[in-house]
Amino acid sequence: MTRISFKNLGIFAFTLLSSASLSFVSSAQAGDTLQSLITEGEFTGQIRYRYEHVDQDGPAPVVDEARASTVRTNLGFKTGKFMDFQALLEAQLVKTIGANDFNDAVNGQTNFPVVADADNNEINQAWITYTGLPGTEFKLGRQAMNLDNERFIGTSGWRQNDQTFDSAMVTYTGLDRLTLQYAYIWNVNRIFGDDHPLGDLDSESHIIRAGYKFTDWLNVMGYGYLLDFDRLASSSSSTYGLRASGEAPLGEKVSFVYEAEWAHQNDRGNNPASTSENYYHISPGIKIHGLTAKIGYEELGGNGTSSFQTPLGTLHKFNGWADKFGTTPAAGLEDSYVMLSYKLSDVHEWLNNIELTGFYHDFSGDESGDFGSEIDLSIGRTFKFPETYPFTSMNLTLKYSDYDAEDAPYTDTQKTWFQMTLNF
Repeated sequence: MTRISFKNLGIFAFTLLSSASLSFVSSAQAGDTLQSLITEGEFTGQIRYRYEHVDQDGPAPVVDEARASTVRTNLGFKTGKFMDFQALLEAQLVKTIGANDFNDAVNGQTNFPVVADADNNEINQAWITYTGLPGTEFKLGRQAMNLDNERFIGTSGWRQNDQTFDSAMVTYTGLDRLTLQYAYIWNVNRIFGDDHPLGDLDSESHIIRAGYKFTDWLNVMGYGYLLDFDRLASSSSSTYGLRASGEAPLGEKVSFVYEAEWAHQNDRGNNPASTSENYYHISPGIKIHGLTAKIGYEELGGNGTSSFQTPLGTLHKFNGWADKFGTTPAAGLEDSYVMLSYKLSDVHEWLNNIELTGFYHDFSGDESGDFGSEIDLSIGRTFKFPETYPFTSMNLTLKYSDYDAEDAPYTDTQKTWFQMTLNF
């Protein structure tokens, strides 16, 4: 099969949009339809600074500690609509400023622990949408995808360089409560950037999803993720699953929330392994007066040789913020966890909306092995600015992760982050 490859999707996307615009220029001059591409468009942007400190007891780095000071700048323009077309072009720049004692996976500083935030500049998103058919959206180009809870498909938004997808997607929502979606992905722009051997993955992957919202307490999604990669053949797989989630009121300001999911994965394409593994996740919880409490159990199957993998997911959200299990161990992974989150309100104008979050994880292999435990803590607050300010909001976040290892090859690891984000 011939692969589609666009190394400069920004030029591609806006050339296509411009061609469509020019074909209607005579009619647009009679009104403001063509002008609405600009007059109804908007600039979007974000500046995000992060300091990350890692203290890791081996095994490979000569230096136990890493320090990374990085800033990410996103700048984009989203057009207004013209003849049911709309487009977005967004650039992203990641730059190290200050502390640079870390291995970003491309700088050659392999004596330090990894902080996967390499210097990079690229077109982050460049897409065109068409909504001229009732209840249907066609989207073509380089785009972000955050599906469901991002376990299988996500942008890895915690890292400074987003994971985006060169793809074509169609979404149908024309019937009440029903969602149908299909996407074809021909390239994955991963968080490591273009200089990494696996920073871009040529792909022949298909995303198939069908969901129905029966009620607020029962939203069901069935999916198939058919992934095929040349340069990461071990992650080529077929995954079929079913997910349910919802929220049900139990009283005034009290509700029950839950997620429940099952999936089965087989090897696909040129994957050298023979894989047949299951995935389970269940997480019930209670929300009450600003407090959210959940318990959860997640299992990714493994047989000692191969295991259930989620190569395109937002992995930092799962199995601990220390990121010790970005690749599922061959023995599989079981994660039993507790989560508490509390958002302050009616205290003081400077304290209101502060959010405190804590996790405790206990890790083990699917059939054998003790992989240790982890405590994750964070405190954050978002400040909104008046319209006269150049920025719309600012978020301050402080996070800490403490992973206590048991079986080899895992080692004790502590990570601390300070992050400031300005949105405009």
